[in-house]
Amino acid sequence: MKSIVLASGSPRRKELLTQIGLEFTVIPSTKEEEIRFEDPALTVEDLSRQKALDVSGKAPAGSIVIGADTVVSLDGRILGKPHDAQEAVQMLKLLQGRTHEVFTGVTIVEKGKEEETFTFSDRTLVRIYPMTEEEIRAYVATGDPLDKAGAYGIQGLFAAYVESIDGSFYNVMGLPVGRLYQEIKGRLGE
Repeated sequence: MKSIVLASGSPRRKELLTQIGLEFTVIPSTKEEEIRFEDPALTVEDLSRQKALDVSGKAPAGSIVIGADTVVSLDGRILGKPHDAQEAVQMLKLLQGRTHEVFTGVTIVEKGKEEETFTFSDRTLVRIYPMTEEEIRAYVATGDPLDKAGAYGIQGLFAAYVESIDGSFYNVMGLPVGRLYQEIKGRLGE
């Protein structure tokens, strides 16, 4: 069975791979992210490819390297991770009471005799309940949104403000594990 390498230090991605029973090692990408597209789907696909290819050079032969990247998009504008608490407040003010898109790109690199690369993205719609200024500031004060695209984590305290989702919940957490598993299961036993 081929070994799996996750090209991410994200605790959520590690949790999700563990949740579906995969054994893996972690080699986080150290490549500086370079955003080259305005389209959110193309952006996350490209960023996931950059990360996976960066780590594939460090991964053992015969392994499967998984790179991923997630962004939130509102009205075509990409919202990444906030740089500070004030930016997190501004992002949440934009999102509250509205529906936005979450895109996660995933790249799978198979290190065989020749390297094979496969990339896809997944999209989920998320609707947020209206929030007061006090609710936004209290949530930001927890520190939870500071390392998350769009300034929120759907699986934590912010769940109180999520009205609905259309698509993969796990995609919003940062890794569409159902689709990922379907894409790699045939590759694992080879």
